[in-house]
Amino acid sequence: MARQMVTNFNGILLFRRDYRERDMLIKFLTEEYGKKMFYIRGARRRGFKMAAELLPFTMGEYVGDLRDEGLSYINSVKTVQYFEQISQDIGLNAYATYVMNLIDVAFPDNQPLGRWYQQLTSALQLIDQDVAPALIANVIEIQLLGVFGVQPELRWCAVCGRQDLPFDYSESYGGLLCQQHWHLDPHRLHASQAAIFYLRKFSVLDLSKVHSMQVKPTTTTQLRHILDEIYNNSVGLRLKSKRFIDQMGSWYQPLKPRDDDDSKQS
Repeated sequence: MARQMVTNFNGILLFRRDYRERDMLIKFLTEEYGKKMFYIRGARRRGFKMAAELLPFTMGEYVGDLRDEGLSYINSVKTVQYFEQISQDIGLNAYATYVMNLIDVAFPDNQPLGRWYQQLTSALQLIDQDVAPALIANVIEIQLLGVFGVQPELRWCAVCGRQDLPFDYSESYGGLLCQQHWHLDPHRLHASQAAIFYLRKFSVLDLSKVHSMQVKPTTTTQLRHILDEIYNNSVGLRLKSKRFIDQMGSWYQPLKPRDDDDSKQS
């Protein structure tokens, strides 16, 4: 028998969709219950009382009628936080949309997601502060690989377990190869040691502890190439929001220019 309850919950608004003539469907990632779809009656009517609290790129505490099956309902909004810079900047908007899309695709609805609520909250807060949005997206991509059924070996060499030699990434061997075994895969990615360093570091990075992040542009480009190869060939995922980021290319300039001459993280 389907269960329903009226309760407080914390949620990040993942997306909104018009429904019928005057209504809306809104999907939240809730801290307590995972992803849930809510039916908002009259949300498109002029003067709807919760209109400002249910805008894109918001998170807050809500009171709702939550159901295990079918649509849930929001009764009221207790507190709300707006990601204002994300809403105003097309580039930040693109990266925030992408990481939320990844979370949405990776997990089924109505399943508690543990640490992922806090990890997404931290990601959106950092992107809203224009803290290396492309790198924040990389962290989410890398850490979701296991959820997508691709669990690359990033701790040591997939063949011998050594950790003391230079590494490269091998899709054929499902992770890192040490220099002693590079000959086993002529199609390894020939990545720089800096890119491999960040690939490994980002796989365990807690975004709630990050305050700034700077990586050399050449390393950022290589890291992007590695992840594109993995997502295209091993995950088989190509989201519309990711294609938009690729199309942004060089025309997008972030809100605050950054000095990327040195690699730093704090």
